[in-house]
Amino acid sequence: MNHYTKVVGMDVHKKIIVVAVLPIGSDRVTESFTIENTPKAVERLAQRLTTNGSAEFVYEAGPCGYEAQRQIAGMGHKCVVIAPGLTPVRPGDRVKNDRRDAEKLARLYRAGELTEIRIPSREEEAARDLVRVREDVLEDRLRARHRLSKFLLRQGRVFTESKSWGVAYHAWVTKQKFEWPALQQSFEAYARAAEESQARIDHLDQQLQDLAQKEPYKTPVQYLRSLRGVDTLGALTLVVEAQDFRRFEKARGFMGYTGAVPSEYTSVKVQRGSITKVGNAHIRRILIEAAWSYRRKGVMSQYIAKRRNGCPADVIAIARKAEDRLHRKYWRLVGRGKLPQKAVVAVARELAGFVWSIGQKFPATTAAQRKAMADAALG
Repeated sequence: MNHYTKVVGMDVHKKIIVVAVLPIGSDRVTESFTIENTPKAVERLAQRLTTNGSAEFVYEAGPCGYEAQRQIAGMGHKCVVIAPGLTPVRPGDRVKNDRRDAEKLARLYRAGELTEIRIPSREEEAARDLVRVREDVLEDRLRARHRLSKFLLRQGRVFTESKSWGVAYHAWVTKQKFEWPALQQSFEAYARAAEESQARIDHLDQQLQDLAQKEPYKTPVQYLRSLRGVDTLGALTLVVEAQDFRRFEKARGFMGYTGAVPSEYTSVKVQRGSITKVGNAHIRRILIEAAWSYRRKGVMSQYIAKRRNGCPADVIAIARKAEDRLHRKYWRLVGRGKLPQKAVVAVARELAGFVWSIGQKFPATTAAQRKAMADAALG
């Protein structure tokens, strides 16, 4: 970024957008104002600020999504969305408001200190939202089950024959009856909430299975399922969250994107701490869940062989290498006294490298197919 471009920092909210204009050749914002967050107001803003020359617009990713970016970019102007977790923060700066945030974005963008994120197409965003809906419903089911189990516990109803929420537990729950009508009604309400959340998950699972069988997701999902611990839903989550593995030049870049890399506090002596968690939490969750399967030595079961059927030889070779390497890594770390949880996170970080390697094997037509589907969705 140079001083010969006007920069427009925007702090985007649900109803308003606070704008700060950094003119050509200046390090100080000369204009700051607020507009409504409506398509018409954004259009007038872009037209007014680009009347006498080009301008570049910048704002942080947030709950308002990418509508402003898509509208401004559709008008032919550059608009970037940056990662808020990677925005530099000045030590001791305890004054924060919308105007200062917009000004800071403009200055840091011109200085090249901000990290731009990739804007997903509408089709990519739709698939990603469907995957995230399932994760939200899983949380709803967990809460509903906890409320039901704690209600039963308060009434002295404890199931000890096997683990909770298995077939036997469900059969036991359905047989529960209470003498007082109010208690029976409360029990039925809690049980109905748990049943409804499970029904929603079953419905979403089927929708995601159907989506995974369609291009452009079918082939990438098939390749990633060759990895132990990564089945259809996990593979689909990796694909829709990463969007395009080729945008990461090296495996290290994708590892950093997951937020599973260790923090570092180094001056004279190298000191590393817990993972940064500055990255995609959805991908990190899938990788950590999959990493637990590498505690056991890889055995070519019929299920794994079926999942790898039809995959290219180089993809299968990567999956086999991951099995051996990650299994040895886990037990080497545990043998050194590392807690299993920490060893699994380390395995998940390295598993991200194998996921990236397989991502480089995706057919080149996948990106073109994705774009064609996005264009079709836009009409």
